[in-house]
Amino acid sequence: MLAAIEVLHFVLVRLGRRIGPLADLARRAHRPFQILLLMLTLDIGLRHTSLDGGWRNGVAHLLDILAIAAGAWLLATMLLLVEDAALSRFRTDVLDNRSARTVHTQIQLLRRITVAASVVAAIIISLFTFREARLVGTSLLASAGVVAAVVAFAAQALLGNVFAGLQLAFGEALRLEDVVVIDGQWGRVEEITLTYVVVHIWDDRRLVLPTSYFTTTPFENWTRTQASLLGTVELDLDWSVPVEQLRDHLRVILTENEELWDGRVCVLQVTDAVHALVRVRALVSARDAPTLWDLRCLTRERLVGWLRAEYPQSLPRLRTEMAAPAAQPPAEQPPAGGGPDADSQVFGGDPAGRRRGNEFTGPDDRR
Repeated sequence: MLAAIEVLHFVLVRLGRRIGPLADLARRAHRPFQILLLMLTLDIGLRHTSLDGGWRNGVAHLLDILAIAAGAWLLATMLLLVEDAALSRFRTDVLDNRSARTVHTQIQLLRRITVAASVVAAIIISLFTFREARLVGTSLLASAGVVAAVVAFAAQALLGNVFAGLQLAFGEALRLEDVVVIDGQWGRVEEITLTYVVVHIWDDRRLVLPTSYFTTTPFENWTRTQASLLGTVELDLDWSVPVEQLRDHLRVILTENEELWDGRVCVLQVTDAVHALVRVRALVSARDAPTLWDLRCLTRERLVGWLRAEYPQSLPRLRTEMAAPAAQPPAEQPPAGGGPDADSQVFGGDPAGRRRGNEFTGPDDRR
């Protein structure tokens, strides 16, 4: 039996030199297939021999468990080979790789589900080879509703993340290699699992978030439909800035850096003009987020250098005005008659005011 396995392995390796998937099959499935057949051969041979003793049942039981584990290993390996073959058909190293990244995201989650399901199935089947476990399993099936409710309550957060991971995998809100902004952190989706998502931040940090975060919290996805983006460069300048010349020079800067600029958008506008400065905004475009960042920095640097060299009077300035000393106002002259001004008192000053004051005066105690 082992000799036949080795011959089959040799044939697959030779064929794999021309057919790549056969080489992967020979390399990855050889060991689990070998162990499975060996366990089955020993188990069948032991059960059909006349050997007897207390050790026989224990050894046969162990061989059954090892055969189940090897079968689960072989099944998982075969499923992973199919998934790898599907992945090889969708390349992500092309310019428009949105559909390929969607497929890669889904298959990577399926790989994790495949491995987890194979391990769980092997454990359950192995446990049911024990009589005590079968009895416990029968009792659990009789009270499946209560057990399901208890398990769902205890694993509520975990199950929520698992379902959120499935939603992300088979939706289009988030994919591998997507560029996202989360709480002001700009990065790239590096890994998506059933329970968490790893975001590679631009400064090489890793932001690990539960998958439920992306189904309950708003976030920015810069590459959901396409990788190309628009970016702005804003400058606060003096009112004397030559806008037309600045617009022409922006075109020159972008034309000289076509490795960064994708040629789609080149716009310069005055977006604000209040108080002492005017705000000039340059709108540029690039093929992806990293290129756009470099293009914005380069554009800002070149515009500032050009203004400083050609139009230094357009740089921000503060203006002050030196006013002449104010003349001293003439001294106030008392009104004619030496009394107070009638327009400065409500209850006095003129006969009407005095009469009004008398109306609000209490009784005269002198009478």
